[in-house]
Amino acid sequence: MKSNLDFLPERSTTPRKSGVTMMMDKGLSIREVEDFLTTGGEYTDFAKLGFGTSVVMNEKLVLQKIQLYKGSNINVYLGGTLFEAYIIRGKFDEYRKLVDKYKVDAIEVSDGSIVMEHDEKCKYIEKLAKTHIVLSEVGSKEAGIITSPNKWINMMQTEINAGSSYVIGEARESGTVGIYRPNGNAHVALVNKIIAKVDKDKIIWEAPLKSQQVWFVKTLGANVNLGNIAPNEVIPLETLRLGLRGDTFFQFLPDEFMEMKIK
Repeated sequence: MKSNLDFLPERSTTPRKSGVTMMMDKGLSIREVEDFLTTGGEYTDFAKLGFGTSVVMNEKLVLQKIQLYKGSNINVYLGGTLFEAYIIRGKFDEYRKLVDKYKVDAIEVSDGSIVMEHDEKCKYIEKLAKTHIVLSEVGSKEAGIITSPNKWINMMQTEINAGSSYVIGEARESGTVGIYRPNGNAHVALVNKIIAKVDKDKIIWEAPLKSQQVWFVKTLGANVNLGNIAPNEVIPLETLRLGLRGDTFFQFLPDEFMEMKIK
């Protein structure tokens, strides 16, 4: 949605290729989805049915939720952990049947919990990208796993070349691993090295915490791609993007007004 306030930063419009917001649905009810769509639907580009919630909840309810999201032009996909649960058991064909049954347009390919050769991961991406939007997650879900910046960059670039529409910077729903330190602060040097080599519009940064959302908006602008956003944080995130919240109020203020900045 384009703001009617012409002094606010320019926001990308749907269907967005940059400035996307991925909302994480950890088991919302039908009524909660309906309520969410009345307020946050127009600001949401992807809805992730987190973890394995799509096979824990009643199938008819899941199908109904997916149709509600799709009716609001939101791409739905199943959590990467579910993909890994099928892959580790050698049930890739069964996973594809599940995806077809739910009629989702996007698929997450991840290896944050299991050990998978990167070539094998890219083969899955290549196969699935023929029929779906693929989002591939880079980084481990385990605390203490250190991956060099060059390896992050190589994996992201290779997965994009294999067919991923977006690569996701892993953080978990806690926001304390992957691209973040255990205290939740961003690995600044890592992020800077990544964006120097990888198209920033192809990266979705998981940012479940407000402080992380603020940091990315200040660092990469209003149209940074952010994910793992809680349903009740989608509207607050949009205000951060537009400088309509104290944390980013002065970020997009023209220079001539900066002298009015409150000390």
